[in-house]
Amino acid sequence: MHDETEDVIAELHAMLDRADRIVSFTGAGISTESGVPDFRSPGSPWMVNKPIPFEAFVQSREARIEAWRRKFAMDDHYRDAQPNIGHIALAALVADGRSPAIVTQNIDGLHQASGVAGEKVVELHGNGTYATCLDCGWRHELAAIRPVFEATGEPPVCLMCAGLVKSATISFGQAMPQEQMMRAQALALECDLFLVVGSSLVVFPAATLPVIAKRQGARLVILNREPTELDPIADLVIRADSGRALAPLASGPGGPARQG
Repeated sequence: MHDETEDVIAELHAMLDRADRIVSFTGAGISTESGVPDFRSPGSPWMVNKPIPFEAFVQSREARIEAWRRKFAMDDHYRDAQPNIGHIALAALVADGRSPAIVTQNIDGLHQASGVAGEKVVELHGNGTYATCLDCGWRHELAAIRPVFEATGEPPVCLMCAGLVKSATISFGQAMPQEQMMRAQALALECDLFLVVGSSLVVFPAATLPVIAKRQGARLVILNREPTELDPIADLVIRADSGRALAPLASGPGGPARQG
């Protein structure tokens, strides 16, 4: 029996082959294939360990204690997660010079783990693999924070200035990172193909990026298992796992050579 999805995947790779500047935009759907839970699926552990809003974190010691407890509980759910074929495929586009950077809503660090240099990953919602001081910005490693927190029950404070230390993710109510948003917008304006991978495109302002790219003349491809509100404006919509759709890019070191 003929699989129409294979035809759409073949069209995707023809579009990728013709593109000169590809920007990939990733959401939770790419990382669920590595075992990282998303926010919205029924039974998600995020429903039990919901992130503490930023204002509560800043104002309340008890909220900070609970935030760190939930943080480490969630870390345990995907501590062994590794980059999957989708991550490796997008890393190949960067390594080949066909993609200047990856824009992501994810906080799991799997793009960096797949071999993409940190400066080529634009993290719109921060990174959950380390922590920072809210006052001086000093980076703190979780491996140092966790044993002390579990031994004392006290939320960490900065070793440099005694400020509040928080996971380097962007919490509800916390300001978006302006430098990262500006970089993402610039990438959207300059690309000729904008590839959405595993995002439901419901979180703003990140969800405006595909629209920016499309209005500037880029081709828009949406690879997501579920429908999105931007499907009607996309040049191509693919209902498949990222690993299945992007596997040809991950075949061999650096992915397959570009044709033509």
